Parts: sequence; structure tokens; C-alpha cells
Amino acid sequence: MTPRGTDWSLALLVAAGVASGLATWFAGSPGSAWVVAAHTLAGAGLALVLVFKLRRVGPRVAAKVRREPAARRGAAALAFVALVLATGVLWSTAGHVAVAGYSVLVWHAALGGVLAAAVGLHALARAKPPRRRDVAGRRQLLATAAVGAGAVVAWQLQRPLQRALGAPGAERRFTGSYDAGSFTGNDFPATSWVADRPRPRTGRLAVAGQVRRELSLDAQALDRGDELTATLDCTGGFASTQRWSGVRLGRLLDEAGVATGGRHVRVISRTGYRWSFGLEDARALLLATRVGDEALSHGHGAPCRLVAPGRRGFQWVKWVERIEVHEDPDPGALASTVLSSFTAAGRGVA
Repeated sequence: MTPRGTDWSLALLVAAGVASGLATWFAGSPGSAWVVAAHTLAGAGLALVLVFKLRRVGPRVAAKVRREPAARRGAAALAFVALVLATGVLWSTAGHVAVAGYSVLVWHAALGGVLAAAVGLHALARAKPPRRRDVAGRRQLLATAAVGAGAVVAWQLQRPLQRALGAPGAERRFTGSYDAGSFTGNDFPATSWVADRPRPRTGRLAVAGQVRRELSLDAQALDRGDELTATLDCTGGFASTQRWSGVRLGRLLDEAGVATGGRHVRVISRTGYRWSFGLEDARALLLATRVGDEALSHGHGAPCRLVAPGRRGFQWVKWVERIEVHEDPDPGALASTVLSSFTAAGRGVA
């Protein structure tokens, strides 16, 4: 691999790792397992190309690191890449390891974001365009094939090796999450996407928007015995399978009567947090008032929360107080998952 080809390969693999890592936040169904696999392959490829890089510059950087600032910056950058890779491997192998109060998965995501920003700024300031010999030719083809094959081999061997060693990583879900409190009622982790912490309050659920008849229902009217066994898979790294009960969202939509033109359903929390679903997808979802044999606790979203099988946990809206039917999808839903923590209700002062 040429020096410039190696540098561009590292940059592209960092970009692929960050893009696939962000995509894993939305990969909750088995059909999207390829997204998680792509992230693993990008990481394995990055590790292999890093070896090429170290073979080329390692001895030179080691000799100059004490007297040249550029060499120190180069060594720090390489160490940072290695740290990002190490935290990913540690999470996928050893499980819930925490450093300074945060899981290594959180550190992996945070360090990956910093790495992406640093690589982007470096590319804007100093990147040299690739030449033909950097991307073509027999040696480049063989090196690329070797990296690709090595990444695939590493991906295929990780689970068998972890099982042979008895490592916790062998039992993680395809998303990388580890089981936590499955079938234990409310006894599983209670988390919020950012920092929503509303006060406990008994409220009513409104069904409005493009419907023929608006509804206003108390918690008792939502406890209709509809059941669904589904896995809440949190991007924070835990997964919990529970038996949820309450009322199918499709039943409420039928009672309200979706008006002509209504094609999207917004599920809105008391904090302003919300998510949007296509009408047909929304009909299969559940508004849960109970988990297992217990009434849903406040931390888990009482009086009712959304249960959305095959979607990541941040789309399982908690403290639901409003269902709205609209003609168009909700472009502000993603931003609301952050901004809700700054509302009065999200901060717990109203």
C-alpha cells in the first residue's frame, strides 16, 4: 500500500465506521443486522490498515517523538485510533465494563465522534488527493483484498472464539446489547435518551389530528389486556425482553377513525419527546400500561409507554400523553429527542 493510499484508506474506514455506528442506532430488527456487521467490518479493516501504517511510520515516529511536535501529534493520533478500536473490542467481548462511571460503549461512541471530527479537520487542512497509483495497480489490489478478507475472517471468528473462551460477548444480541432483567417486570434498567426526568403525574391520553372523533382516555381505559412480548434494545447497550400489556394502537386509531389523508402517526410524550410512524406500522404497536404482572413504573414511562418491536429503545416513547395523526412524517422528531430534556416537563419543574 502506498503511503498516500494508506492514509486515505484510514480516513475512509473511519468515515465508514462512524456512519455505520450511527446507523446501528436505528438497527433494531434482525433484518438490519447487516448494519452492525458493516460496523464490525469497518473496525476490523481499520485495525488491519493501522498495521500497515505502523509498519511504515512506527520506527520513524518513535525516533523523532521526543524532539519533533509533528511526530508527537502523529503518535497521539495513532494511539487515539487504537483506543477507539480497543473500547469497541472490549465492549463486544467483556460486556458491561465501566471506566470513570461510563460504560466502554459510551466511551467508544464518544471517542469515535472525536476521531471523526479530527480526521475531517485534518483532511480539510492537509489532505493530498489520491493518485492513480494509490488506488490502482496489482499491489494495491492485493493489499485491499487482504484487508477485506482479514476483516471478514475476524468478523466470522469473533463469536466462536468468544464461546470457546467463555467470554460474555458470545451471549450479546446481534445489536451488541447484553441481556438485562428479561421477564422481571419493572426490574430492568430505566434510562432516557438524553435526560428527561418528568415528575410522576396521572394524566389522560388524547388521540387527535386527522381523525373523525378525538379521544381523551384515562389510564384505566388503556388497560385493555392486549399483550405483546417484545425486546427493548437500548442504544446504551442493554436489551430486556418483557411481556407488555395495554392497548394496541391500532384499536385506538379505529375508535377515533383515521380521516382521509392521515398517513403518519406521532406518539408524543409529556416532555415533548416524540416519534413518527407510518400508519400501517403504527397499528401494530402497543401502548403499555403494565409490564409482566406489574403496573408500569414511573421510570419506565407510566401511565403508558410505547412498545415498538424491532426498533431501538429511544423510539419506545415514554410518558405518552398524545397520539396525533398527520398527513406527512414528522421532520422534527429526531431533534425533539434532545430538546425535550430542556422543556419544563422534561426538567421536572412543571
